[in-house]
Amino acid sequence: MTFDRSLKIAPSILAADFAALGAECEAAEAQGADWMHLDVMDGHYVPNISFGPAICAALRPHIRKVMDVHLMIAPVDPYIEAFAQAGADFITAHVEAGPHVHRTLQAIRAAGCKAGVALNPGTPAEAVADLLDEVDLLLPMSVNPGFGGQKFIQTVVPKIRKLRDMVGDRPIHIQVDGGIDPSTAPLVAEAGADVLVAGSAVFGKGSVDAPEGYGDAMRAIREACA
Repeated sequence: MTFDRSLKIAPSILAADFAALGAECEAAEAQGADWMHLDVMDGHYVPNISFGPAICAALRPHIRKVMDVHLMIAPVDPYIEAFAQAGADFITAHVEAGPHVHRTLQAIRAAGCKAGVALNPGTPAEAVADLLDEVDLLLPMSVNPGFGGQKFIQTVVPKIRKLRDMVGDRPIHIQVDGGIDPSTAPLVAEAGADVLVAGSAVFGKGSVDAPEGYGDAMRAIREACA
């Protein structure tokens, strides 16, 4: 997987039709999605339950590009191998989810996946300063994790800028998740983000039977950032 900092859009299937997730992934990719973002929630680390490795494995044949798995779970380590076996390209864990995040990131890489670390809105950028040589992706959350459709938290913008300065020349993606739409996307892109997770802003604009709405939504985000 070649690294590049071009703008990428990663629709979150949390906002898709759960009765047709395979078709939803195919439709989003056909309409221009760069990555597919899979939000895994356990009802413990976050106040919601979504799906686990079996669903990720079932979706892998329907995702031809990057499968980006965001683990909002605790503990993380016992499940890394299952998500790697399910076909994840990236596995992202929260820095707040356990006491040994350095070990978690090493385990993700050892399982053959790219390693990401996420920060909740109240967690400062400095929390990942000592992890930069162990990660392939940083994910500053722009909403509190657990539910889709929340309002964008503006204080993430200076945090993204700080993270981008910390990254320097390292081949690390900066991804933003939460409240991304054509009005907020330019703020995070200008600050240094290159992967934008969008849920309802994409899947709320169409359907499997009318996927052109997905393409229109993603083009609107790209054009706003340009």
